[in-house]
Amino acid sequence: MCPFCYLGKRKFETALKQFTDKEYIDVEWKSFQLNPDLVTDPTIGIDQYLSEHKGIAADQARQMNGQLTRTGQAVGLEYNFDKVVVANTFNAQRLIKFAHTQGKQNEMEERLFEAFFAEGKNVDDLPTLIELAAEVVLDAAGEAFENDEYAAQAQADVAEANALGIHSVPYFVFNRQLAVNGAQDSSFFLETLRKAFADWAKDHPEIKSRPVTFSYKPE
Repeated sequence: MCPFCYLGKRKFETALKQFTDKEYIDVEWKSFQLNPDLVTDPTIGIDQYLSEHKGIAADQARQMNGQLTRTGQAVGLEYNFDKVVVANTFNAQRLIKFAHTQGKQNEMEERLFEAFFAEGKNVDDLPTLIELAAEVVLDAAGEAFENDEYAAQAQADVAEANALGIHSVPYFVFNRQLAVNGAQDSSFFLETLRKAFADWAKDHPEIKSRPVTFSYKPE
């Protein structure tokens, strides 16, 4: 449900495409919920939800989403906030955990973002989730909701984030050492990738790390 996570994903991917040693990078999605008590309600628009949840005027919420729409367009993302179905994402996160077992976690995450923000699909609805899983050729996706293991994995991620003091998303952790909070510029992600890889390569002499200079000045 977080538009900044979709934006951060795309900016990170832009950086990863430019990263020379991308073959050594393994991306894993972790679960998190900003509002775990949210009850899915297709009758409530996203502007109304934000207004009530954040305590802001509906016009302000609409303006925020309008700005995000323009920001998304600049990096090739489509936000149709008028179609968004306000939904609890826990079932979707169970599906993402299941997708990891078949090496298709990133594809599943991307399809869910697109379905939620561009197509107005209910990502809490099990038949809808199974249909989306089929589109990324995920086998036996129903198991994600029948096996409590995937729910437990998602809950463990949330507990770990809380223990680490992470209270906002997107939040990126590189090699469990460097952290990036927010949908930063792709140039910042690229610099962080280089720094994290150089640190990792010190413990892997078989890898020839490239010297890097880590410098970033946010505007």
